[in-house]
Amino acid sequence: MSDNALSIGLFYGSTTCYTEMAAEKIQAQLNSLFDENIVDVHNIKDVSLGRTADYDVIIFGISTWDFGELQEDWESHWEEAHQLNLEGKTVALYGMGDQLGYADWFQDALGMLHDAIAPSNCTIIGYWPNEGYEFTASKALTEDKSHFLGLSLDDENQYDKSEERIAAWCEQLLISLAG
Repeated sequence: MSDNALSIGLFYGSTTCYTEMAAEKIQAQLNSLFDENIVDVHNIKDVSLGRTADYDVIIFGISTWDFGELQEDWESHWEEAHQLNLEGKTVALYGMGDQLGYADWFQDALGMLHDAIAPSNCTIIGYWPNEGYEFTASKALTEDKSHFLGLSLDDENQYDKSEERIAAWCEQLLISLAG
């Protein structure tokens, strides 16, 4: 990595491997865009969230389970997530959810994670338009309800759109980080 390159740490929790697979796709896409291996991927099951201190840019991946619940690895690190020192860091989020099976709680964990880290004086980037999704309610929407608080993926019902969404979101992150 060059001396002036950003360091990006991607931290995720994954039960069924979909959040992990998305992490690997995001890593590959960003490494390609930056033309170097700039993204380190960490499963929070095996790594403390304290490792976020090692990075300039942090990406968090979380999935929503059942009726708006946290993924189990995130649940076990939830207190730590609230206490992270992210001041001066740039943070992006992505979430996995099932918009048809759990339409009233789509991406709720993404919203809960956003709310947990927002008070830490970090800069949050990567908000994602909510067009093209079918859901009833979500804790992961911006105040004006036009965007999700991060990239929203639904590999259960829209797997065919995930690659394109990841590519577009990574481009968006690149522009935000360059600006």
